[in-house]
Amino acid sequence: MKQFAPGFLIGAATAPHQVEGNNTNSDCWAAEQMRYTNYTEPSLDACDHYHKYAQDIRLLAEAGLNAYRFGIEWARIEPEEGKFDAAQLEHYRAVIRCCRQNGVEPIVTLHHFSSPKWLIAKGGWEAETTPADFARYVRYVMEALGGELRYVCTINEANMGVQVAAIAERYKKQMMAQMAQMQKAGGQQAEAGVQMGMNLQKMLENQQAAAAENVEVFGTAQPQFFTSPRTPRGDELVMEAHKAARAVIRELCPQVKVGLTLSLHDIQALPGGEAEAQKVWDEEFTHYLPAIAGDDFLGVQNYTRARYDASGSMTAPEGAETTQMGYEFYPQALEHVIRKVAAGFHGELLVTENGIATADDTRRVAFIEQALAGVQRCVADGLPVKGYCHWSLMDNFEWQKGFAMQFGLIAVDRAHGQARTPKPSLAYLGSYAAKA
Repeated sequence: MKQFAPGFLIGAATAPHQVEGNNTNSDCWAAEQMRYTNYTEPSLDACDHYHKYAQDIRLLAEAGLNAYRFGIEWARIEPEEGKFDAAQLEHYRAVIRCCRQNGVEPIVTLHHFSSPKWLIAKGGWEAETTPADFARYVRYVMEALGGELRYVCTINEANMGVQVAAIAERYKKQMMAQMAQMQKAGGQQAEAGVQMGMNLQKMLENQQAAAAENVEVFGTAQPQFFTSPRTPRGDELVMEAHKAARAVIRELCPQVKVGLTLSLHDIQALPGGEAEAQKVWDEEFTHYLPAIAGDDFLGVQNYTRARYDASGSMTAPEGAETTQMGYEFYPQALEHVIRKVAAGFHGELLVTENGIATADDTRRVAFIEQALAGVQRCVADGLPVKGYCHWSLMDNFEWQKGFAMQFGLIAVDRAHGQARTPKPSLAYLGSYAAKA
Protein backbone atom coordinates (compact mmCIF):
# COMPACT_ATOMS: atom_id res chain seq x y z
CA MET A 1 0.00 0.00 0.00
CA LYS A 2 1.24 3.48 -0.84
CA GLN A 3 -0.26 6.85 -0.02
CA PHE A 4 -1.75 9.09 -2.67
CA ALA A 5 -0.02 12.37 -3.45
CA PRO A 6 -0.80 15.48 -1.39
CA GLY A 7 -4.03 17.08 -2.56
CA PHE A 8 -5.71 13.79 -3.48
CA LEU A 9 -9.03 13.53 -1.64
CA ILE A 10 -9.67 10.43 0.46
CA GLY A 11 -13.09 10.50 2.02
CA ALA A 12 -16.38 8.84 2.83
CA ALA A 13 -19.92 9.59 1.69
CA THR A 14 -23.45 9.75 3.09
CA ALA A 15 -26.90 10.81 1.88
CA PRO A 16 -29.04 13.03 4.12
CA HIS A 17 -32.18 10.90 4.23
CA GLN A 18 -30.16 7.79 5.05
CA VAL A 19 -28.35 9.23 8.06
CA GLU A 20 -29.94 12.42 9.40
CA GLY A 21 -33.29 11.12 10.62
CA ASN A 22 -36.74 12.69 10.83
CA ASN A 23 -36.74 14.02 7.29
CA THR A 24 -40.47 14.54 7.65
CA ASN A 25 -41.18 16.74 4.63
CA SER A 26 -39.67 14.35 2.08
CA ASP A 27 -41.33 11.93 -0.30
CA CYS A 28 -39.32 9.04 1.13
CA TRP A 29 -40.57 9.74 4.65
CA ALA A 30 -44.16 9.82 3.41
CA ALA A 31 -43.69 6.58 1.45
CA GLU A 32 -42.14 4.81 4.46
CA GLN A 33 -45.19 5.53 6.61
CA MET A 34 -47.73 4.15 4.15
CA ARG A 35 -49.72 1.00 4.78
CA TYR A 36 -48.82 -0.38 1.34
CA THR A 37 -45.20 0.64 1.47
CA ASN A 38 -42.28 -0.97 -0.38
CA TYR A 39 -39.98 -0.16 2.54
CA THR A 40 -39.18 -2.94 5.00
CA GLU A 41 -39.10 -0.40 7.84
CA PRO A 42 -39.23 3.37 8.33
CA SER A 43 -36.11 5.53 8.72
CA LEU A 44 -37.30 7.30 11.92
CA ASP A 45 -34.23 8.96 13.46
CA ALA A 46 -31.90 6.97 11.15
CA CYS A 47 -28.38 7.51 12.56
CA ASP A 48 -29.27 10.91 14.05
CA HIS A 49 -26.43 12.41 12.03
CA TYR A 50 -28.45 15.63 12.01
CA HIS A 51 -27.42 16.11 15.64
CA LYS A 52 -24.25 13.98 15.74
CA TYR A 53 -22.53 15.31 12.60
CA ALA A 54 -19.69 16.92 14.57
CA GLN A 55 -18.82 13.61 16.23
CA ASP A 56 -18.99 11.78 12.91
CA ILE A 57 -16.81 14.30 11.07
CA ARG A 58 -14.29 14.22 13.91
CA LEU A 59 -14.07 10.41 13.72
CA LEU A 60 -13.53 10.67 9.96
CA ALA A 61 -10.77 13.25 10.38
CA GLU A 62 -9.05 11.45 13.26
CA ALA A 63 -8.78 8.36 11.05
CA GLY A 64 -6.86 10.39 8.47
CA LEU A 65 -9.55 11.03 5.87
CA ASN A 66 -9.50 14.50 4.33
CA ALA A 67 -12.87 14.69 2.52
CA TYR A 68 -16.53 14.19 3.35
CA ARG A 69 -19.22 13.94 0.70
CA PHE A 70 -22.64 14.67 2.17
CA GLY A 71 -25.99 15.92 0.95
CA ILE A 72 -28.14 18.97 1.58
CA GLU A 73 -31.77 17.91 1.93
CA TRP A 74 -34.10 19.86 -0.37
CA ALA A 75 -37.13 18.88 1.72
CA ARG A 76 -35.60 20.56 4.77
CA ILE A 77 -34.54 23.71 2.91
CA GLU A 78 -37.87 24.15 1.04
CA PRO A 79 -40.49 22.26 3.07
CA GLU A 80 -43.30 24.03 1.19
CA GLU A 81 -43.11 25.23 -2.39
CA GLY A 82 -41.45 28.64 -2.48
CA LYS A 83 -41.04 28.80 1.31
CA PHE A 84 -37.48 28.43 2.59
CA ASP A 85 -36.27 27.54 6.06
CA ALA A 86 -33.30 29.74 7.02
CA ALA A 87 -32.60 27.71 10.17
CA GLN A 88 -32.07 24.56 8.09
CA LEU A 89 -29.73 26.47 5.79
CA GLU A 90 -27.68 27.47 8.83
CA HIS A 91 -27.55 23.84 9.92
CA TYR A 92 -25.77 22.91 6.70
CA ARG A 93 -23.48 25.91 7.02
CA ALA A 94 -22.47 24.51 10.41
CA VAL A 95 -21.74 21.10 8.84
CA ILE A 96 -19.56 22.71 6.17
CA ARG A 97 -17.66 24.74 8.75
CA CYS A 98 -17.22 21.67 10.95
CA CYS A 99 -15.54 19.97 8.00
CA ARG A 100 -13.20 22.94 7.52
CA GLN A 101 -12.34 23.06 11.22
CA ASN A 102 -11.31 19.40 11.03
CA GLY A 103 -9.21 19.80 7.89
CA VAL A 104 -11.82 17.98 5.79
CA GLU A 105 -12.92 19.05 2.29
CA PRO A 106 -16.75 19.20 2.09
CA ILE A 107 -18.14 17.79 -1.16
CA VAL A 108 -21.81 18.73 -1.27
CA THR A 109 -24.59 16.91 -3.14
CA LEU A 110 -27.72 19.02 -3.70
CA HIS A 111 -30.09 16.14 -4.48
CA HIS A 112 -29.59 12.56 -3.32
CA PHE A 113 -32.76 10.62 -4.25
CA SER A 114 -35.19 12.16 -1.72
CA SER A 115 -37.36 15.11 -2.79
CA PRO A 116 -39.87 17.43 -1.11
CA LYS A 117 -43.29 15.84 -0.89
CA TRP A 118 -44.84 18.88 -2.62
CA LEU A 119 -42.67 18.27 -5.70
CA ILE A 120 -44.19 14.81 -6.13
CA ALA A 121 -47.70 16.26 -5.89
CA LYS A 122 -46.78 18.48 -8.88
CA GLY A 123 -45.75 15.47 -11.00
CA GLY A 124 -42.34 14.78 -9.52
CA TRP A 125 -39.44 13.97 -11.84
CA GLU A 126 -41.69 13.67 -14.90
CA ALA A 127 -43.03 17.24 -14.51
CA GLU A 128 -41.96 19.99 -16.91
CA THR A 129 -41.79 22.39 -13.95
CA THR A 130 -39.19 20.40 -11.99
CA PRO A 131 -36.01 21.86 -13.58
CA ALA A 132 -37.11 25.39 -12.65
CA ASP A 133 -38.13 24.28 -9.16
CA PHE A 134 -34.75 22.62 -8.65
CA ALA A 135 -32.88 25.69 -9.94
CA ARG A 136 -34.77 27.93 -7.49
CA TYR A 137 -33.72 25.73 -4.57
CA VAL A 138 -30.12 25.59 -5.82
CA ARG A 139 -30.02 29.41 -6.08
CA TYR A 140 -31.18 29.78 -2.48
CA VAL A 141 -28.54 27.35 -1.21
CA MET A 142 -25.63 28.59 -3.32
CA GLU A 143 -26.27 32.28 -2.60
CA ALA A 144 -25.77 31.49 1.07
CA LEU A 145 -23.25 28.65 1.11
CA GLY A 146 -21.48 28.64 -2.25
CA GLY A 147 -18.61 30.82 -1.05
CA GLU A 148 -17.58 28.08 1.38
CA LEU A 149 -17.46 25.24 -1.18
CA ARG A 150 -15.11 23.94 -3.88
CA TYR A 151 -17.00 20.86 -5.14
CA VAL A 152 -20.77 20.56 -5.69
CA CYS A 153 -22.63 17.57 -7.16
CA THR A 154 -26.00 18.72 -8.46
CA ILE A 155 -27.77 15.34 -8.68
CA ASN A 156 -26.78 11.94 -7.34
CA GLU A 157 -26.95 9.06 -9.82
CA ALA A 158 -28.82 11.03 -12.45
CA ASN A 159 -29.25 7.80 -14.42
CA MET A 160 -30.94 5.84 -11.62
CA GLY A 161 -34.47 6.11 -13.03
CA VAL A 162 -33.27 4.75 -16.39
CA GLN A 163 -31.65 1.76 -14.65
CA VAL A 164 -34.83 1.12 -12.64
CA ALA A 165 -36.90 1.28 -15.84
CA ALA A 166 -34.63 -1.31 -17.48
CA ILE A 167 -34.92 -3.64 -14.48
CA ALA A 168 -38.71 -3.22 -14.42
CA GLU A 169 -38.90 -4.07 -18.13
CA ARG A 170 -36.74 -7.16 -17.60
CA TYR A 171 -38.99 -8.40 -14.77
CA LYS A 172 -42.07 -7.72 -16.87
CA LYS A 173 -40.68 -9.91 -19.67
CA GLN A 174 -39.84 -12.68 -17.20
CA MET A 175 -43.36 -12.53 -15.75
CA MET A 176 -44.94 -12.70 -19.22
CA ALA A 177 -42.77 -15.70 -20.10
CA GLN A 178 -43.87 -17.51 -16.94
CA MET A 179 -47.54 -16.80 -17.69
CA ALA A 180 -47.07 -18.08 -21.26
CA GLN A 181 -45.57 -21.32 -19.93
CA MET A 182 -48.59 -21.81 -17.66
CA GLN A 183 -51.00 -21.21 -20.53
CA LYS A 184 -49.07 -23.63 -22.72
CA ALA A 185 -49.56 -26.36 -20.10
CA GLY A 186 -53.33 -26.33 -20.84
CA GLY A 187 -56.23 -28.05 -19.06
CA GLN A 188 -56.08 -28.70 -15.36
CA GLN A 189 -52.39 -27.81 -15.18
CA ALA A 190 -53.16 -24.33 -16.46
CA GLU A 191 -56.01 -23.97 -13.96
CA ALA A 192 -53.69 -25.14 -11.21
CA GLY A 193 -51.19 -22.58 -12.39
CA VAL A 194 -53.79 -19.84 -12.10
CA GLN A 195 -54.82 -21.05 -8.65
CA MET A 196 -51.18 -21.24 -7.59
CA GLY A 197 -50.98 -17.69 -8.84
CA MET A 198 -53.14 -16.39 -6.02
CA ASN A 199 -50.13 -14.33 -4.98
CA LEU A 200 -50.39 -12.58 -8.33
CA GLN A 201 -54.01 -11.80 -7.51
CA LYS A 202 -52.96 -10.48 -4.12
CA MET A 203 -50.28 -8.38 -5.76
CA LEU A 204 -52.90 -6.91 -8.08
CA GLU A 205 -55.17 -6.13 -5.14
CA ASN A 206 -52.27 -4.53 -3.28
CA GLN A 207 -51.38 -2.47 -6.35
CA GLN A 208 -54.93 -1.14 -6.51
CA ALA A 209 -54.96 -0.38 -2.79
CA ALA A 210 -51.53 1.24 -3.02
CA ALA A 211 -52.72 3.40 -5.91
CA ALA A 212 -55.63 4.63 -3.81
CA GLU A 213 -53.28 5.35 -0.90
CA ASN A 214 -50.90 7.18 -3.24
CA VAL A 215 -53.76 9.47 -4.27
CA GLU A 216 -54.45 10.13 -0.61
CA VAL A 217 -50.78 10.86 0.27
CA PHE A 218 -49.32 12.37 -2.92
CA GLY A 219 -52.39 13.40 -4.90
CA THR A 220 -51.62 10.92 -7.70
CA ALA A 221 -52.00 7.17 -8.18
CA GLN A 222 -48.52 6.90 -9.71
CA PRO A 223 -46.13 9.25 -7.93
CA GLN A 224 -42.98 9.95 -9.93
CA PHE A 225 -40.18 9.73 -7.38
CA PHE A 226 -36.59 10.28 -8.45
CA THR A 227 -36.05 6.51 -8.24
CA SER A 228 -39.23 5.57 -10.15
CA PRO A 229 -38.89 3.96 -13.59
CA ARG A 230 -38.15 6.93 -15.84
CA THR A 231 -39.51 7.76 -19.27
CA PRO A 232 -37.24 9.16 -22.00
CA ARG A 233 -38.75 12.61 -21.38
CA GLY A 234 -38.16 12.22 -17.65
CA ASP A 235 -34.52 11.45 -18.41
CA GLU A 236 -34.29 14.67 -20.42
CA LEU A 237 -35.88 16.62 -17.55
CA VAL A 238 -33.25 15.37 -15.11
CA MET A 239 -30.55 16.63 -17.46
CA GLU A 240 -32.40 19.95 -17.83
CA ALA A 241 -32.50 20.23 -14.04
CA HIS A 242 -28.77 19.55 -13.87
CA LYS A 243 -27.94 22.11 -16.55
CA ALA A 244 -30.18 24.73 -14.91
CA ALA A 245 -28.45 24.12 -11.57
CA ARG A 246 -25.03 24.26 -13.21
CA ALA A 247 -25.88 27.62 -14.77
CA VAL A 248 -26.95 29.00 -11.38
CA ILE A 249 -23.77 27.75 -9.71
CA ARG A 250 -21.55 29.18 -12.45
CA GLU A 251 -23.35 32.53 -12.19
CA LEU A 252 -23.13 32.81 -8.41
CA CYS A 253 -19.96 30.87 -7.58
CA PRO A 254 -17.55 30.64 -10.51
CA GLN A 255 -14.88 29.19 -8.22
CA VAL A 256 -16.99 26.09 -7.49
CA LYS A 257 -16.36 22.94 -9.51
CA VAL A 258 -19.70 21.47 -10.52
CA GLY A 259 -20.76 18.07 -11.82
CA LEU A 260 -23.19 15.23 -11.22
CA THR A 261 -22.75 11.57 -10.33
CA LEU A 262 -23.69 8.46 -12.32
CA SER A 263 -24.29 4.87 -11.26
CA LEU A 264 -21.93 2.88 -13.46
CA HIS A 265 -21.39 -0.87 -13.77
CA ASP A 266 -18.28 -2.45 -15.19
CA ILE A 267 -20.11 -3.71 -18.30
CA GLN A 268 -18.45 -6.84 -19.66
CA ALA A 269 -19.46 -8.62 -22.88
CA LEU A 270 -19.08 -12.35 -23.37
CA PRO A 271 -19.39 -13.86 -26.86
CA GLY A 272 -22.80 -12.94 -28.26
CA GLY A 273 -23.43 -10.24 -25.67
CA GLU A 274 -21.55 -7.40 -27.34
CA ALA A 275 -24.57 -5.55 -28.71
CA GLU A 276 -26.52 -5.73 -25.45
CA ALA A 277 -23.49 -4.64 -23.44
CA GLN A 278 -22.99 -1.65 -25.73
CA LYS A 279 -26.68 -0.73 -25.44
CA VAL A 280 -26.57 -0.84 -21.64
CA TRP A 281 -23.38 1.27 -21.50
CA ASP A 282 -25.01 3.84 -23.75
CA GLU A 283 -28.04 3.96 -21.44
CA GLU A 284 -25.88 4.24 -18.33
CA PHE A 285 -23.25 6.65 -19.62
CA THR A 286 -22.67 7.57 -23.26
CA HIS A 287 -25.98 9.28 -24.02
CA TYR A 288 -25.37 11.71 -21.12
CA LEU A 289 -22.13 13.03 -22.60
CA PRO A 290 -23.72 15.97 -24.49
CA ALA A 291 -25.40 17.19 -21.26
CA ILE A 292 -22.34 16.83 -19.02
CA ALA A 293 -19.61 17.81 -21.48
CA GLY A 294 -19.46 21.26 -19.88
CA ASP A 295 -19.14 19.97 -16.32
CA ASP A 296 -15.95 20.42 -14.31
CA PHE A 297 -15.99 16.87 -12.97
CA LEU A 298 -17.94 13.62 -13.05
CA GLY A 299 -18.76 11.65 -9.94
CA VAL A 300 -18.08 7.97 -10.68
CA GLN A 301 -20.15 5.52 -8.60
CA ASN A 302 -19.40 1.84 -8.95
CA TYR A 303 -19.94 -1.28 -6.83
CA THR A 304 -19.57 -4.29 -9.13
CA ARG A 305 -19.61 -5.56 -12.71
CA ALA A 306 -22.44 -6.64 -15.03
CA ARG A 307 -21.89 -9.36 -17.64
CA TYR A 308 -23.85 -10.01 -20.82
CA ASP A 309 -23.88 -12.99 -23.16
CA ALA A 310 -26.11 -13.99 -26.06
CA SER A 311 -29.05 -14.59 -23.72
CA GLY A 312 -28.74 -11.20 -22.02
CA SER A 313 -27.84 -10.26 -18.44
CA MET A 314 -25.93 -12.94 -16.53
CA THR A 315 -25.90 -13.76 -12.84
CA ALA A 316 -22.67 -13.81 -10.84
CA PRO A 317 -20.37 -16.72 -11.70
CA GLU A 318 -21.03 -19.93 -9.77
CA GLY A 319 -19.18 -19.89 -6.47
CA ALA A 320 -18.45 -16.14 -6.62
CA GLU A 321 -18.40 -14.21 -3.36
CA THR A 322 -21.43 -11.95 -3.05
CA THR A 323 -22.27 -9.09 -0.69
CA GLN A 324 -25.31 -8.52 1.51
CA MET A 325 -26.85 -6.69 -1.46
CA GLY A 326 -26.32 -9.71 -3.69
CA TYR A 327 -23.60 -7.95 -5.70
CA GLU A 328 -20.57 -9.90 -6.84
CA PHE A 329 -17.46 -8.99 -4.82
CA TYR A 330 -15.49 -7.44 -7.65
CA PRO A 331 -13.40 -4.40 -6.62
CA GLN A 332 -11.53 -4.51 -9.95
CA ALA A 333 -14.65 -3.00 -11.52
CA LEU A 334 -13.76 0.51 -10.37
CA GLU A 335 -10.53 0.73 -12.37
CA HIS A 336 -12.26 -0.61 -15.47
CA VAL A 337 -15.05 1.96 -15.19
CA ILE A 338 -12.67 4.89 -14.59
CA ARG A 339 -10.68 4.01 -17.71
CA LYS A 340 -13.82 3.64 -19.82
CA VAL A 341 -15.35 6.88 -18.56
CA ALA A 342 -12.11 8.84 -19.09
CA ALA A 343 -12.22 7.92 -22.78
CA GLY A 344 -15.47 9.86 -23.20
CA PHE A 345 -15.55 12.52 -20.49
CA HIS A 346 -12.60 14.88 -20.34
CA GLY A 347 -13.08 16.76 -17.07
CA GLU A 348 -11.86 15.74 -13.62
CA LEU A 349 -13.05 12.45 -12.13
CA LEU A 350 -14.06 11.94 -8.51
CA VAL A 351 -15.00 8.53 -7.22
CA THR A 352 -18.02 9.63 -5.21
CA GLU A 353 -19.20 6.14 -4.20
CA ASN A 354 -17.55 2.72 -4.07
CA GLY A 355 -18.07 0.17 -1.34
CA ILE A 356 -19.43 -3.12 -0.07
CA ALA A 357 -22.27 -4.26 2.18
CA THR A 358 -20.83 -6.85 4.54
CA ALA A 359 -20.74 -7.76 8.23
CA ASP A 360 -17.12 -8.91 7.77
CA ASP A 361 -14.92 -5.83 7.93
CA THR A 362 -11.87 -7.79 6.77
CA ARG A 363 -13.62 -8.12 3.41
CA ARG A 364 -14.24 -4.37 3.38
CA VAL A 365 -10.52 -3.79 3.95
CA ALA A 366 -9.71 -6.21 1.12
CA PHE A 367 -12.22 -4.46 -1.14
CA ILE A 368 -10.69 -1.03 -0.40
CA GLU A 369 -7.16 -2.36 -0.97
CA GLN A 370 -7.98 -3.79 -4.38
CA ALA A 371 -10.17 -0.87 -5.48
CA LEU A 372 -7.57 1.74 -4.52
CA ALA A 373 -4.78 -0.20 -6.21
CA GLY A 374 -6.78 0.21 -9.39
CA VAL A 375 -7.32 3.93 -8.76
CA GLN A 376 -3.57 4.38 -8.24
CA ARG A 377 -2.84 2.66 -11.54
CA CYS A 378 -5.25 5.11 -13.23
CA VAL A 379 -3.52 8.08 -11.59
CA ALA A 380 -0.10 6.74 -12.59
CA ASP A 381 -1.32 6.56 -16.19
CA GLY A 382 -2.25 10.23 -16.10
CA LEU A 383 -6.03 9.92 -15.80
CA PRO A 384 -7.53 12.97 -14.01
CA VAL A 385 -8.78 11.19 -10.88
CA LYS A 386 -8.80 13.71 -8.01
CA GLY A 387 -10.41 11.81 -5.16
CA TYR A 388 -12.08 8.71 -3.73
CA CYS A 389 -15.08 8.70 -1.38
CA HIS A 390 -16.03 5.33 0.09
CA TRP A 391 -19.67 4.40 0.61
CA SER A 392 -20.42 4.85 3.32
CA LEU A 393 -19.17 6.65 6.41
CA MET A 394 -21.53 4.69 8.66
CA ASP A 395 -24.00 1.82 8.61
CA ASN A 396 -27.24 3.53 7.66
CA PHE A 397 -30.76 3.31 6.23
CA GLU A 398 -30.43 1.54 2.88
CA TRP A 399 -33.68 2.86 1.42
CA GLN A 400 -36.30 0.15 0.88
CA LYS A 401 -34.03 -2.49 2.44
CA GLY A 402 -33.97 -0.65 5.78
CA PHE A 403 -31.10 -1.00 8.24
CA ALA A 404 -30.05 -4.56 7.35
CA MET A 405 -27.24 -3.60 4.93
CA GLN A 406 -23.84 -2.80 6.51
CA PHE A 407 -21.93 -0.49 4.18
CA GLY A 408 -20.30 1.59 6.90
CA LEU A 409 -16.76 2.33 7.98
CA ILE A 410 -18.35 3.12 11.35
CA ALA A 411 -20.85 0.86 13.14
CA VAL A 412 -23.92 2.53 14.64
CA ASP A 413 -25.73 0.93 17.58
CA ARG A 414 -29.20 2.35 17.18
CA ALA A 415 -30.49 0.38 20.18
CA HIS A 416 -28.00 1.99 22.56
CA GLY A 417 -28.05 5.73 22.05
CA GLN A 418 -26.74 5.66 18.47
CA ALA A 419 -23.26 4.78 19.76
CA ARG A 420 -20.53 4.97 17.13
CA THR A 421 -17.76 2.37 16.82
CA PRO A 422 -15.15 2.91 14.10
CA LYS A 423 -14.31 -0.29 12.22
CA PRO A 424 -10.68 -1.11 11.29
CA SER A 425 -11.58 -0.25 7.67
CA LEU A 426 -11.96 3.43 8.62
CA ALA A 427 -8.34 3.80 9.72
CA TYR A 428 -7.20 1.60 6.86
CA LEU A 429 -8.83 3.91 4.34
CA GLY A 430 -7.40 6.94 6.14
CA SER A 431 -3.88 5.52 5.84
CA TYR A 432 -3.98 6.18 2.08
CA ALA A 433 -4.27 9.94 2.52
CA ALA A 434 -1.11 12.02 2.42
CA LYS A 435 -0.34 13.41 5.85
CA ALA A 436 -0.10 17.17 6.21
